[in-house]
Amino acid sequence: MSHHDANRLDRHAYIDSVIHRLDPRAKVVATFVFIMTVVSYPKYAVAPLIPFVFFPMIMAIMGFVPMGLLLRRLLIASPFIVFIGIFNPLLDRMPMFHIGGLALSGGWMSFISILLRGFLCVGSAIVLIATTSMPKIAEALGELRAPRALVVQLMLLYRYLFILLEEASRMSRARALRAGAGKARIGVATGMISTLLLRTVDRSDSVWQAMQARGFDGQLRAPRRMKWKMKDTMFLLIVIAGSLALRIFPVTRLIGERFFP
Repeated sequence: MSHHDANRLDRHAYIDSVIHRLDPRAKVVATFVFIMTVVSYPKYAVAPLIPFVFFPMIMAIMGFVPMGLLLRRLLIASPFIVFIGIFNPLLDRMPMFHIGGLALSGGWMSFISILLRGFLCVGSAIVLIATTSMPKIAEALGELRAPRALVVQLMLLYRYLFILLEEASRMSRARALRAGAGKARIGVATGMISTLLLRTVDRSDSVWQAMQARGFDGQLRAPRRMKWKMKDTMFLLIVIAGSLALRIFPVTRLIGERFFP
């Protein structure tokens, strides 16, 4: 993730929209229910997962999340998602599905299912951050009685990420000024990574000391308490009911039988 995109994602969380005005607790719980529903499907499920695309899509559209920014974040996460299931087609070669004369094995079906689940889960998490902000998410987790250590670590990790990206951006600009805009050699890149680690640790220690000097005791305190409204209840009920309905009823099969008897 580039420093520019990280700042852009963080700034976007503070604009005004219908989704931004929802209570952070409602959005956190709704996203959690959505992710748990998606991952609960059996390993060969592909078609039943397709309707779940509408949740992050509608949230992104109503929250004015730039599609380019969302797609770039998904692209960064894609290698990790691909790596999880890349060997499935080699381990499970039993034909399960036929498209014309092409037979898809169980391994390919499970691999496609992993890709779809991964993009759905990561996409919904990105939309949550882009429409809520990490401080509000941490505050919501605290209100929902999540472990305090988890909430504090999540918040500090997010803040230290910007320190890391800022230092990396400075070092990249310095190298470009000294050696041009070409790609760095392996030895130079290794040295830059080592220096980046040392600088980041030093900056993080300075930030931690500053936090303690200002009285930080491990407790995140919000400037004002959250207010739950009727629209938050309606939003959460719609997401929960929709997720459960899609999970319980074979919607895609019923649609297929209706239009392709």
